Amino acid sequence: MRSMLLIVSLLFTTTYCFAQGAQHMGTPQEQKACSRDASRFCRKQLGDDMAVQQCLQQHRAKLSRKCQKVFQSHGM
Repeated sequence: MRSMLLIVSLLFTTTYCFAQGAQHMGTPQEQKACSRDASRFCRKQLGDDMAVQQCLQQHRAKLSRKCQKVFQSHGM
């Protein structure tokens, strides 16, 4: 039970970088849209924003529609 709480809190506090060049953390809505995909495809990279972004891009075809829209809204 404790490890499950840790995982859930980690998912909610992990941020994702969506801008190239400058560090730009996604809005809470953007983070929520991609949190399930990040935990599914990029579990090992959680905590490293750039690595999560790259991982999600590598799995772009498998991402949820909401997460794909986040990347599209940032021109990625």
